[in-house]
Amino acid sequence: MSATVYECMHILDSNRYARDPSGVQESFDSTVTKLDGEILVSRLWNEQKLAYLVDGHRKGTYWLSYIRIEGSRLVELERAFQLNENVLRTLTLRLDERLVEPMVAHALGETAPSTSGDDDAGNPSDQDNSEAAAESVETTEPADQPVAEDASSES
Repeated sequence: MSATVYECMHILDSNRYARDPSGVQESFDSTVTKLDGEILVSRLWNEQKLAYLVDGHRKGTYWLSYIRIEGSRLVELERAFQLNENVLRTLTLRLDERLVEPMVAHALGETAPSTSGDDDAGNPSDQDNSEAAAESVETTEPADQPVAEDASSES
C-alpha cells in the first residue's frame, strides 16, 4: 500500500501554544513519525477569535500540516491528535496527488513550478478575452445612459 498525502488543520489552545510553541510542534512531529509518517510541512497558520466557544475557548491557534502516511495508519493518527491536550479540534483531508506539490509549495511560501502545458502567461487568448470583457463593460455603461434620458424626455 502506498503512502498518501493528507492536509491536517488543527485548532489549538492559544494559551498552551503561547506558553510553549516549540513543544506543540514537537508533539505533532513525534506523533506523525511514531506512526511511520513523513512531515512535508508543519507550521502556524493563524490565531483568531473562534466563531463559537470550543471547549470553553474563545480564541484558537490554527496549525496547518501536510503529512505523508499510510492510509491504514490514519485512524491511529487522528486518535492521537484527539488525545493531544493542545488540540481543540482537528480536520484531516486526503490531498489529490496533482495538488500535493503546489499546496506544499504554497504552505512553504514558495511558488510551485508550472508545467509547460499549464503555462497561461503566454496564452494570448486569455488576454484577448479579458480585453473583450473590459470593452463590453465599457460599452454597456454609455448605452444605459441614453436610454434613461430618452425615457425621461418622452414623459
